[in-house]
Amino acid sequence: MKLHELHYTEGARKERKRIGRGTSSGTGKTAGKGQKGQKSRSGGGKKPGFEGGQTPLFMRLPKRGFTNLNRIEYAIVNVEDLNRFEAGSTVDMAALKECGLVKKELDGLKVLGNGQLKVALTVKAKKFSKSAVAAIEAAGGKTEVI
Repeated sequence: MKLHELHYTEGARKERKRIGRGTSSGTGKTAGKGQKGQKSRSGGGKKPGFEGGQTPLFMRLPKRGFTNLNRIEYAIVNVEDLNRFEAGSTVDMAALKECGLVKKELDGLKVLGNGQLKVALTVKAKKFSKSAVAAIEAAGGKTEVI
């Protein structure tokens, strides 16, 4: 078999239906939409969730909770992820972004204490968990709250 001999198997490609191209096409005149009515009009049809005038389900269900527009979201890093830095180096948002541990800065950095730290580092962040502070200081490092 050569490249120029390749072709689709029968039925693999279906031609699209050309609508409204004369009476002999099978879908001429009303273009397969039938006679009159809401669904035959341009832009016609019901919107999603419409229940024929009955109160729609999403309106009948109880509403709960709310979204705080002033919420603060932190970029989160675990202590075990900081092992990739060299001993004595300073770890801040810029350093974490450069090495790919943090993608978006959000509202600041929070360090969590999951795992073990084997390198002494100076870590600068907005927030630390108690276990993270203990792990960093146990490895001989320092924590700075920005």
